[in-house]
Amino acid sequence: MASSKHILLIIGGGIAAYKASELIRLIKKSGMTVRCVLTESGAQFVTPMTLAALSENEVHTTLWSLKDEAEMGHIQLSREADLVVVCPATANLLAKMAGGVADDLATTLLLATDTRVLAVPAMNVRMWEHPATQRNIEQLTNDGIFVMPPGMGDMACGEYGAGRLPEPETIMTEIHRLTASSDASHDQSELGSNPLDGQPAFAPDQHRPLHGKHVLVTAGPTREPIDPVRYIANRSSGRQGFAIAAAAADAGARVTLIAGPVHLPTPAGVMRIDIETAVEMETAVHEALPADIAVMVAAVADWRADTTSGQKIKKKGAAPAPLKLTENPDILAGLATHDNRPELLIGFAAETENIVEHATAKLGRKACDWIVANDVSGDVMGGAENSVHIITREGAEIWERLPKPEVARRLVKKIAEEI
Repeated sequence: MASSKHILLIIGGGIAAYKASELIRLIKKSGMTVRCVLTESGAQFVTPMTLAALSENEVHTTLWSLKDEAEMGHIQLSREADLVVVCPATANLLAKMAGGVADDLATTLLLATDTRVLAVPAMNVRMWEHPATQRNIEQLTNDGIFVMPPGMGDMACGEYGAGRLPEPETIMTEIHRLTASSDASHDQSELGSNPLDGQPAFAPDQHRPLHGKHVLVTAGPTREPIDPVRYIANRSSGRQGFAIAAAAADAGARVTLIAGPVHLPTPAGVMRIDIETAVEMETAVHEALPADIAVMVAAVADWRADTTSGQKIKKKGAAPAPLKLTENPDILAGLATHDNRPELLIGFAAETENIVEHATAKLGRKACDWIVANDVSGDVMGGAENSVHIITREGAEIWERLPKPEVARRLVKKIAEEI
């Protein structure tokens, strides 16, 4: 139950620290309790008195408090929580977390905790994009830390780009997801979750079975421009691919999600790369290698306009405008013959008839290891459920129609067993 959940909120320095007050209010409103740890730099932006009044709990600021250590101790403080939230997580704090530095109360708690940790970065766009910060994010993800992607927008410094703290409501959604999925471990039932519904995926002895693996996922459609207002695309919503990326991240993998133009939130712990065209997706896939596992869910347009117009093409009488098409790159087949071919390469096939026969033929043509065949004759593309067949060299598994998050959990579990 939400009312039994305890959140430990670590507040780093930065102008975004003021949003911690609203986050505390939302946590309390949800029925959870919250304790705050305020870093020295965080105290330059928000006061302990404000946080104490909002949380209705003492605010901890130093490792050297004799009273705190006698009554609770930093180890107990770090372990009594159901979730540790670092918000805002500055570039400095992320670097310390990645390096295992423990030079104040906040970093000591983070090194001592055996609880799930959610880091919510906020910093200048140049700091976020710096290779050192990106290396730290990758290390933290590999270590099992859930890292929310920052938002895009205007910065307090006057610049524009990625680095804004997500809105408190968005952060609260992740808190609900992570605390809901942690219930399974307390119940000694299955452990692991999918951010689309918070249901468990793995048994206790299989917790984070893909830890140390890099999983590459493509999702959504591609858009192939004809002119500034028209394009060639398909009906893919990206929901199945995003669910698979989320399930893989919750299984402990480092996940790179290459997404076509869709309106879906990035799953926690997933590194997302947005593209529009098939050529851009192919480039992003190759740049993301090496990967241990690739799940190519994206519905890539087979064709693109041979030339695109810089201006809107106008009607000329009753005859349609001529449109010459050229074939897009076959990303799946190209990956199968790549020097850095993933150990397990999985393709998707959208079919409306003769599902097993067509998918089996595609398995041979593409030289991949598995094909997940979607029966898209109904409302699968854009819908909440999916009907799939898993085609391997050993034969076909036919799964009943399931919610897409459940398909993702089952597929990731099968991947973990195979790897």
